[in-house]
Amino acid sequence: MQQLNQIIKKLKLNVLSIEDVPDSFSSTVYKIKQINQQIVYLKIPYSKVKLAREYEALEILSDTLEVPRLLEYWEGNDEIAGALLLSTIKGEPLSEKVDEKLAFDIGVNHAKLHQVAPQKKYSYKGISNVYDQWSTFLENQFYSFAEDVKDVIPEALYEQSLELFEKQRKSLPHPDGPSFIHMDFRPANIIIHENLVSGIIDFESARFGSTEMDFTKINRDIFMKNPGTLEAYQKGYQTIRQLIDLEIVLPFYRFTDAFNSIGWCKRRGIQKHQQFFDENYVTLKSILTNER
Repeated sequence: MQQLNQIIKKLKLNVLSIEDVPDSFSSTVYKIKQINQQIVYLKIPYSKVKLAREYEALEILSDTLEVPRLLEYWEGNDEIAGALLLSTIKGEPLSEKVDEKLAFDIGVNHAKLHQVAPQKKYSYKGISNVYDQWSTFLENQFYSFAEDVKDVIPEALYEQSLELFEKQRKSLPHPDGPSFIHMDFRPANIIIHENLVSGIIDFESARFGSTEMDFTKINRDIFMKNPGTLEAYQKGYQTIRQLIDLEIVLPFYRFTDAFNSIGWCKRRGIQKHQQFFDENYVTLKSILTNER
């Protein structure tokens, strides 16, 4: 609370009320109603790297997609990573129930995001370009989480996971890009109004890289739970740009997403994220069982 009060004072906010925003895992986010009745969002990233990514992403995407407007920015100090004050986007986060019309529009907006490519003469400070080292990026990410995973799953499953990773990554197609990739494209970060996408939020994990990774979470949270939405999404996406063959890449990324998510839960505290841990553990076991 002391840090929050310090940021409010630094940004000179006239606060009427404050609410915690749920489903934000890599930042602390507050919904603030000001005395003038304006609703804004205060985002406090966990690190200066995430602060820089979010700041730069909003600049890059502002002319391409509906994203929050940056109202105020504080670069932080030795104790606080910094903060961003963001405008409101009309609508609500996407629920898990999605029809084909909405899936089509999600595809359109996702493709617009992927159409954004790095400018060769521009020096980016927050958004790194990992496209040319895509295989190394995937390997580093997987084995970084593996250090956490090995402590919380049976040794046999852990060893089988390492073998499957090495086997499947060799069959991946040539990377698709370089494109702006969200890295956390899931329902909570897709804002909907009147059954259409009204905005995209939360870019603190964004990179320039291969689009193939960016379909993982919507496959898990939308396509696999709503029949017909994958086909509708693909049609919408292809009105903007060519879509890679998802049947080739989704099995690999569904596996690595489950594995890495278990590692993420270990880092953040399994008890705090028990349900998410259990869901990914069940998924991982099912994938490994089918591979035998």
